[in-house]
Amino acid sequence: MDLNLLRTFVAVYESRSLTVAAARLYVTQPAVSQALTRMRRQWDDPLFHRVGRTMEPTAAAQSIYPSFRDALVTIDRALDAVHSFDPATSDRRFTVAMSELGEIGYFPALFAAVRSAAPGIGIDVVSLDLDLLPDWLARGTVDLAVTSLPISGSFEHQVLKSERYAVLMGQHHPLAADGTDGAAPALTMDDYLRADHAVVGGDSGRPALDAALRRLGAPIHPAVSLRHFASLPPLLSAPNPLIATVPASIARGWAETWPLVLRDLPFELPGVEISLLKRTTSQHTAALDWFHGTVLRALRGDPGEFSSIGARSSLGPGPDRMVP
Repeated sequence: MDLNLLRTFVAVYESRSLTVAAARLYVTQPAVSQALTRMRRQWDDPLFHRVGRTMEPTAAAQSIYPSFRDALVTIDRALDAVHSFDPATSDRRFTVAMSELGEIGYFPALFAAVRSAAPGIGIDVVSLDLDLLPDWLARGTVDLAVTSLPISGSFEHQVLKSERYAVLMGQHHPLAADGTDGAAPALTMDDYLRADHAVVGGDSGRPALDAALRRLGAPIHPAVSLRHFASLPPLLSAPNPLIATVPASIARGWAETWPLVLRDLPFELPGVEISLLKRTTSQHTAALDWFHGTVLRALRGDPGEFSSIGARSSLGPGPDRMVP
């Protein structure tokens, strides 16, 4: 068996594209087509059928892929032990899928850890799309992903942290007032349900919160639905009756630089686990292992830095300015 045929088969299977497979293998597309023809003759099976612009595997291809992929990973790791990946001299690029909050809160620490050991490495961040993420990880479109929602597929993942939620509101809000003894009163369930809520559509922890409220028979109907978390601090700081339920680490960061107040949730909500997921494709195994390990060490337990969405400064009249 020609080892190059196995590599071609795995590349086509994972990418579902002759063009992408050719780019991954550093060969021409006709070379991939010729290798595919040889494999079809050798295994007496078409292996892939073109459906639109995608190469879909046959049942035979699906059955042999796991063994071929594992064999290549074993071989590549053995070779890497002799010719190891050197991050100090590499100019490879990696791709990470993250939410808006992940990019704000965690990417600076991730980038600093990677570049301190590998000054030539580049990193591309793509917006997290939970519907497409399983396909991205299976095909190698992204190398790693940071998400708080489970996704379909058997992907290696490690829990980075467990995030609890808190209630955030402006200092002017009636529910923000201290009690007669100067202590902050506990937020009641009635207060929470009667309040006007602002939510962020892209909050990946939102489904867990909504499920908890449904179990209590108390779903909320938000007064405002936003696209970006960065819109929340100025909105809540303005004189309006809005509150927002957000990850506690983010709420604490914002309360340091905005006129905002935190309150505990008036009901139990288990912490939302934020995990690091790793692609399953077989290319550049040593480089991926190094990148994954570096990111994992940098982010595990890291609370994130969210106060970078800072408060408005007092720099005089004119457009609002932001300070770090």
